[in-house]
Amino acid sequence: MSGESLAVSPGSELDRTTTPAPKSAQRHSQRQPPPATDGTVMGSLRVIELQLVAFIMVLSASGLVPLLDLIFPAFASAYILALSRLAFPANGKTSESIEIFQGSRFFRLYVIVGTTVGLFLPLAYILGGFARGDEHAVRSATPHLFLLSFQILTENIISGLSLFSPPVRALVPLLYTVRRIFVDLDWIQDVWINKTLPANAALQDVAWHWFGKVLAVANLTYFCTNLFGFLLPRFLPRAFERYFKDRDEVRSKMAEDKHSAAINKSQNSDKKAN
Repeated sequence: MSGESLAVSPGSELDRTTTPAPKSAQRHSQRQPPPATDGTVMGSLRVIELQLVAFIMVLSASGLVPLLDLIFPAFASAYILALSRLAFPANGKTSESIEIFQGSRFFRLYVIVGTTVGLFLPLAYILGGFARGDEHAVRSATPHLFLLSFQILTENIISGLSLFSPPVRALVPLLYTVRRIFVDLDWIQDVWINKTLPANAALQDVAWHWFGKVLAVANLTYFCTNLFGFLLPRFLPRAFERYFKDRDEVRSKMAEDKHSAAINKSQNSDKKAN
């Protein structure tokens, strides 16, 4: 979510305890063969990702997402693939070893707040709009939720593929966040300027109206903070630092292997000459 699913991998050191396992359990784990994995993209999809796919299809078919926002994921995906092939190819590191950013407890709380504000509350707002017959509310929040769902799905898919290097992974939340900020600006305009309440509106209608206003402002505030306070100054530089460090290590190892091969070849030639 907004880069956090790429920042801390599921198998990072933050999730491991320091208590050693019993020797019997260690022997059993050594005898246990590694689980078989399906190398296809569909094999990497978890249940939540399949739900996101279904949710994206429903939003796409609803006619509530503007054409520009429908096209944007295709453009972003093509751009990400081009970068992974032409600009920042993978260095040969496995997906399990790529860990761009290790988060603290405060960072995990930050992720939970972002997930609540950006995903769960807008989803509740849209469902509530359907229940209340408020088409204006549904149409205002749907593009934001559509783009965020596509971002989460893309992040989860590429996090399990070694084809994508850390800079390419870091650019996924950055691209989607920049686009979603403009979408949230349109959302704010819809609920703050274009939508008005009658003078004799009921209390629950007033509360619903202000819930939409505050939610739109909260999303714009969070994702602007996420872009300018985390993705640009910390996450993206860390990804490039990790990428160039791994690339230098690979090149250094290749140079050492070539040097060793040249020495062995020279020694073999000297032995044959003697």
